[in-house]
Amino acid sequence: SSTYQRQCEIEVCCNDAVTRRHPLFASTLFAQIAQLVFKGMKSLNRIQSLVYETAYNTNENLLICAPTGAGKTNIAMLTVLHEIHQHLQPGGVIKKDEFKIIYVAPMKALAAEMTNYFSKRLQPLGIAVKELTGDMQLTKGEILRTQMLVTTPEKWDVVTRKSVGDVALSQIVRLLILDEVHLLHEDRGPVLESLVARTIRQVESTQSMIRILGLSATLPNYLDVASFLHVNPYIGLFFFDSRFRPVPLGQTFVGVKSTNKVMVFVHARNATVRTGMGLIEMAKNHGEISFFQPVQGSDYGQCEKQMFPEGFGIHHAGMLRSDRSLMESMFSKGHLKVLICTATLAWGVNLPAHAVIIKGTQIYDAKRGTLVDLGILDVMQIFGRAGRPQFDKYGEGTIITTHDKLSHYLTLLTQQNPIESQFLDRLADNLNAEIALGTVTNVEEAVKWLSYTYLYVRMRANPLAYGINHKMDPSLLLYRRELVVESGRKLDKAKMIRFEERTGYYASTDMGRTASHFYIRYNTIETFNELFNSQRTEADILMHRVFDVCWKVRDEEMEELEQLLCNYCELPAAGGVENGYGKINVLLQTYISRGEVDSFSLISDLSYVAQNAARIVRALFEIALRKRWPTMTYRLLTLCKMIDKRLWGFVHPLRQFPNLSHVVLNRLEEKKLTVDKLKEMRKDEIGHMLHHVNIGLAVKQCVHQIPSITMEANIQPITRTVLRVRLVVTPDFRWSDQVHGSVGEPWWLWVEDPINDHIYHSEHFLLQKKQPQHIVFTIPIFEPLPSQYYIKVVSDRWLGAEAVCIINFQNLILPERHPPHTELLDLQPLPVTALGNREYESLYKFTHFNPIQTQIFHTLYHSDTNVLLGAPTGSGKTIAAEMAMFRVFNKYPTVVYIAPLKALVRERIEDWKIRIEEKLGKKVVELTGDVTPDMRAIAQADLIVTTPEKWDGVSRSWQNRSYVQKVAILIIDEIHLLGEDRGPVLEVIVSRTNFISSHTSKTVRVVGLSTALANARDLADWLGIGQVGLFNFRPSVRPVPLEVHIHGFPGQHYCPRMASMNKPTFQAIRSHSPAKPVLIFVSSRRQTRLSALDLIAFLATEDNPKQWLHQDEREVLRDSNLKLTLAFGIGMHHAGLHERDRKTVEELFVNCKIQVLIATSTLAWGVNFPAHLVVVKGTEYFDGKTKRYVDYPITDVLQMMGRAGRPQFDDQGKAVILVHDIKKDFYKKFLYEPFPVESSLLSVLSDHLNAEIAAGTISSKQDAMDYITWTYFFRRLVMNPSYYSLEDISHESINKYLSNLVEKSLRELECSYCIEIKEVSRSDHNPLWTVSLLISVPQEAEEYAELPVRHNEDQLNSQLAQQLPLQVNPHSYDSAHTKTHLLLQAHFSHAPLPCTDYTTDTKTVLDNTIRICQVGFNQISLIYHPEPAQGAKERCRAGELG
Repeated sequence: SSTYQRQCEIEVCCNDAVTRRHPLFASTLFAQIAQLVFKGMKSLNRIQSLVYETAYNTNENLLICAPTGAGKTNIAMLTVLHEIHQHLQPGGVIKKDEFKIIYVAPMKALAAEMTNYFSKRLQPLGIAVKELTGDMQLTKGEILRTQMLVTTPEKWDVVTRKSVGDVALSQIVRLLILDEVHLLHEDRGPVLESLVARTIRQVESTQSMIRILGLSATLPNYLDVASFLHVNPYIGLFFFDSRFRPVPLGQTFVGVKSTNKVMVFVHARNATVRTGMGLIEMAKNHGEISFFQPVQGSDYGQCEKQMFPEGFGIHHAGMLRSDRSLMESMFSKGHLKVLICTATLAWGVNLPAHAVIIKGTQIYDAKRGTLVDLGILDVMQIFGRAGRPQFDKYGEGTIITTHDKLSHYLTLLTQQNPIESQFLDRLADNLNAEIALGTVTNVEEAVKWLSYTYLYVRMRANPLAYGINHKMDPSLLLYRRELVVESGRKLDKAKMIRFEERTGYYASTDMGRTASHFYIRYNTIETFNELFNSQRTEADILMHRVFDVCWKVRDEEMEELEQLLCNYCELPAAGGVENGYGKINVLLQTYISRGEVDSFSLISDLSYVAQNAARIVRALFEIALRKRWPTMTYRLLTLCKMIDKRLWGFVHPLRQFPNLSHVVLNRLEEKKLTVDKLKEMRKDEIGHMLHHVNIGLAVKQCVHQIPSITMEANIQPITRTVLRVRLVVTPDFRWSDQVHGSVGEPWWLWVEDPINDHIYHSEHFLLQKKQPQHIVFTIPIFEPLPSQYYIKVVSDRWLGAEAVCIINFQNLILPERHPPHTELLDLQPLPVTALGNREYESLYKFTHFNPIQTQIFHTLYHSDTNVLLGAPTGSGKTIAAEMAMFRVFNKYPTVVYIAPLKALVRERIEDWKIRIEEKLGKKVVELTGDVTPDMRAIAQADLIVTTPEKWDGVSRSWQNRSYVQKVAILIIDEIHLLGEDRGPVLEVIVSRTNFISSHTSKTVRVVGLSTALANARDLADWLGIGQVGLFNFRPSVRPVPLEVHIHGFPGQHYCPRMASMNKPTFQAIRSHSPAKPVLIFVSSRRQTRLSALDLIAFLATEDNPKQWLHQDEREVLRDSNLKLTLAFGIGMHHAGLHERDRKTVEELFVNCKIQVLIATSTLAWGVNFPAHLVVVKGTEYFDGKTKRYVDYPITDVLQMMGRAGRPQFDDQGKAVILVHDIKKDFYKKFLYEPFPVESSLLSVLSDHLNAEIAAGTISSKQDAMDYITWTYFFRRLVMNPSYYSLEDISHESINKYLSNLVEKSLRELECSYCIEIKEVSRSDHNPLWTVSLLISVPQEAEEYAELPVRHNEDQLNSQLAQQLPLQVNPHSYDSAHTKTHLLLQAHFSHAPLPCTDYTTDTKTVLDNTIRICQVGFNQISLIYHPEPAQGAKERCRAGELG
């Protein structure tokens, strides 16, 4: 053999002179927390002492290049301690919720080792360290409670890729430690590059501090890596070459004989045993076995394993954990002289030896399915295990390789080529991830993003290696642009993004987002696009080439694969076992069947398939759901669960419970006892059937724990093409926290049309413990009507947990078609002089009326007919109202103007007090909950401006109030709100007005103003308007045309979805309104703040961050957040602000001093600030009553959009609506065509009947029936019967329906003693009513259910309760009634309130309390109880006086 053997020795010496110059840092000099962590260490070693000052006392980014075994982990610990120190309070308390430390280790084995190391060391400080890898998943709560996460590059990439869910986590990271940075030039390098680029861009955009520490082996081009990590080379870069090895290393390329401890590294698990046996045989043949045999010591133990007595041991990942640990301890104690192991041991476990031998340099790569060369970094890592610092003067490293590879490894070890970037291979995937995350939205940003990668650093340093002509393009701008455009085209072709080359904009698609979240490669998506369709079966899915690997099938595997196919495969494996795809199929089925595999290569292939299958099939499921294929979606979801549970879908569902034995489960299947049968049987019956008496109870418990649900669906047609579905899902199983978790059970819901095989709506929801879930959504319907749709609800985790609800269309009656709109005539604009009154004309600054006002002028000003004007927001309806008023002022007495909100009343009063009271001398009076003038003032008023509720209360006693009878005209603004919660009040007012008119023979003119309506004719009929008087213009006849953009956003959770809308909001401002005013509507006060802060972060990356501010920063404000945002030209507006701050913001915005105003949705109604661009950021708000997010009424969204476009300045307005993607179709339809108005009187009919009975309007059942025929509800009942659950519209059916309705309402009123109150004996009532009882009884009133309990307010309520005298139920802090109770107590106790929101809430509570107490007072005095009556009276007074 000597002809083939070349031998070469390289000595790497330890240069003592270098290391002795620097003194060692003694551990006694540490701060107290560091001494706890480094307990038992006398001092740091040379390298650690050199680095100590920078690592422990500064915030600098660091790169430490040092040989393996130089103690880099302790340097990482120094930076961790520095970070902890920054969050140390006086008194030694660590603020643990302020920071997260992320340690990225290249392998799972290493991550586990590091987790153990750090948790042991940091335990005295109470710092929690957890592993977050593919093997170790953590819940959201666990991540929140953990301060340090040890993870792998891929896992951390996935976490930071998701804009939804984990944004908050990545925002509080303060230290990122990257171990083994030299992996940059391996296959996994691109992941590290994208992580670092993402982190550094986050640091720059949010101006937050994230320190980066890179640890690596010795590198030749460490300066490049330093500049990539943004390390200052003069402060944070430390390079120690191999002279700093704690033990010098001799490197040889051939065998050694030694009685010291030796590690032999081989590259396959079965090779460990073969090599061991071979070595023992050779040692025996040469008579040298005695060198290896261990000394028989007391702790040698009873280990009679094969090879063990000869002093040889083996170690690989396929062994049991206990056996592996035994080998490790025996080797470290010296009982084993030779340990034969696989290469992963070098990374995962720190076991040094005197000599290390690498036997062969070919290693099996499961991903490629072939043998590949051992990487130089693996060689360095393995050699790093040679030489034990405590025992050896030097270590030995030997490589045995094939002749042709010898020179390759020699040059690698001696000359060390610079490490290059592998980023180009993964450029398309990483670009897609950034586009899906929203951090890259156009070519410019992509080019900038590339400049943060290691690829950019190396392309500039070594352009020839990347085939670039450097001289032509020194900053590589053109080349980077070429790269991102080329990748953009590829992604566009694969439908992962939409790339518009002309403008350079990228937009992510569902496919691209799915690929990014599930880490699917671009070429795999291409395969999906090519082979995936709606008709595939499970077998087809498994057959498909979904794994981006091309595996060879080795001859020695064929036989075993055939056996696996026969024993474990339930589905046919297309292609058989001889091709790669068949092999994957067989292995996946074996995994689901929990089969055993023997051959080493198949074990590693099986684990590779198992790790990736779940992820890939989940991605396919999401794609099928987005493509709206019901059968495929169902199959894939089942397949996902089969892989997760490792069970086939046809087995008994009870197999999902580990506490039932196989014998029991097999008997259940033999006897065909389904879950439904078992539910009906008694436990002793079950025990008897299974021949095992005691097992009955356990089986019965498990059966009741399988999640099952009941569903109830109610359908309402909105138009002939849209159906609203209200679904109530109720859990019907026994909840156990051990089995179901404490958060909730996740379910998928979709509505499918079985004939067309199409999904019309899908969503994901969490079913809470014991709480029914209310889900409301809309679906399209088509004519001719299909026979039925299915609502399918399937558990996300449990096999066999699903339910179907059938929506039947047999008896559905569609509403009538809507009549056409009023055409806008091409008339000559009418001059203001047409009013024929100088005083009136002087009120207007303009000379001519607009086209709509011109067309309606004659009807309003020269006739007395009732008028309904439907026109888009901003078309000058207020001036139309004024025309009708002037007619009254010319001839008659009082005008009543009803606006739906107090804020709108305020706005009208401020305007009309000046224009109508001061200039025309007419008396204007405000009548709202806040302002109640005395009777004389009201009686003398010419114009009463009021809210619906207030006017309802006043007009109920119309017989006794002359000023109600004097009213000549009733103007109702926003009459389309009939369909909303407060609609019934409007309905009653109009019905009562018509009723009064018919009784006093004095007609009251009604003028209704609304947005464009779909069913204006119904409304007009109800208002008694014939052909003349109905003007219903199209939504498009705005004075300023409106351009609307609707964008859908994925994501199940509300807050992260809102966060993902911030960048698109910023871009909308930049592209649609860079210099004109912008209004952004959000749902809550918290969202105004979060949105403003994110916009400031985006501004910070611009050249001129103050571009939205057009004045000096001078304002004096109370609100600290507002001070910050105003400095950037962004205002916030919500009810929680101090009155003065609110006024300041309004003035600044109206005068264009600030460009952007972020407001809560109520501002859309309350204040008239038009802007050029309106952004509606999310269309849901949190409803405290039902404790969930619900949609805004469509009228609110239209009102917000109506604020876009300023008639004086703009020739076009822009509106951008950002919605949850599942609602996009609904908004697309109804934002462009008007929404029909339905009545909502039905739910509150009893209250209004009661009012009319009390007023004497109704005295019999027939009166009640007649009263209903006056309402708008009656008009719509005939037009859209199915909406109100009326079977058909024959005369008898309607009569029967109304009769039942009236009877039910009267019965309810009788039960609550509102009508026919009988005498009650005195002994039933307790006369001793205390103040506490008087507070607690009214707080249960229904009126308080509307009081908002905002996010996290339950905690504030709990704190407030501790300061107050009366106790409340501690489990109901999130209830509106409990909050009412606390606010009343705080009001009486003069206790300080926790925030400004509570002040406005107290005002709301007191408004209602005084009314309710008066009712209580009247009620009690009726039953002749003077004591409680006196108490209630006192309380009214106390409420008023505070």
